[in-house]
Amino acid sequence: MTKQEKINAFDPNGVGLNNGHFIGLPFNEADAKVVLFPVPWDVTVSYNDGTASASENILEASTQLDLYDADVKDAWKIGIYMRPADQIWKRRSELLRPKAIAYIEWLEAGSPDGQKGMMQETLTQINQACMDLKAWISDKSRALIEAGKLVGIVGGDHSTPLGYLETLASYYPTFGVLQIDAHMDLREAYEGFTYSHASIFYNALKIPAIQSLVQVGIRDYCETELAVAAKEEGRISVFYDADIRSALYQGKNFDRICDEIIAKLPDHVYISFDIDGLAPSFCPNTGTPVPGGLDYQEAMYLLKKVIDSGRKIIGFDLCEVAGVGNEWEGNVAARILYKLANLAGKGM
Repeated sequence: MTKQEKINAFDPNGVGLNNGHFIGLPFNEADAKVVLFPVPWDVTVSYNDGTASASENILEASTQLDLYDADVKDAWKIGIYMRPADQIWKRRSELLRPKAIAYIEWLEAGSPDGQKGMMQETLTQINQACMDLKAWISDKSRALIEAGKLVGIVGGDHSTPLGYLETLASYYPTFGVLQIDAHMDLREAYEGFTYSHASIFYNALKIPAIQSLVQVGIRDYCETELAVAAKEEGRISVFYDADIRSALYQGKNFDRICDEIIAKLPDHVYISFDIDGLAPSFCPNTGTPVPGGLDYQEAMYLLKKVIDSGRKIIGFDLCEVAGVGNEWEGNVAARILYKLANLAGKGM
């Protein structure tokens, strides 16, 4: 069947189909404008793991979603397809995660000399695997872009989008990143892991094409990260959660705050959405939950305002969603992904 024939045969008001596709949509990868690319990886997470199976959780929960989107007319017709999670990389994550836990526990115990050699070998092995993963993501995302797809990375931990960002830089001479997150993620090789989830934007800032990084919802960070932000001299704009709340309490409306956020972004925008940027009631089992954060509707309003401003979403990721067995997080994440895909697809 052609894409149009699939659209004609599909009932968007019917029961959610358990057909193995995101939200039960009828499209395959060839039909889709937007391809969701799962990366089942959570080796370097520093607190709770499990996000390696997030895409499976999201896929399972997605059949409960209704397809109508008030912000994008006939949104479901854009064509969204979620690839199956790569089982080789998932297995590699499962094998390396216990080693990473042992290494982190060794660090927390004061790095006793008796295990130093073994732990250094572990660190080298994990850093090499992370580098291999980055290269794999870069290659796969490039192939999708060449096929005319807009790509959304589905983590996995927040280290996973780096290879995709590097690939986008070869297509867009300049672009900005809108990061919704509880954390700045500006640590250099956190815990010794070059590509730690806590180091994603320290590493991403090495990409010259990233003109600006706009961080929203930040509420858990260290002095070193503040220094990195200051050193960038305006390239990084941080909208701390406490400052957003203070402004709201003093009478500033959220629409105006969104305008101030978006004004820091160039015409082409990449959205990096760590689900812990939301209040923990929406993601209680994410790897590193932090009190405070954006309300779900606040986050969706901000995303819509990005498109309404005339800016174009060139790619996105959703990371740190709790894995299989956490249906609520899967439900919330599926809704975020649908909105991201719809808004991005609208601009194609």
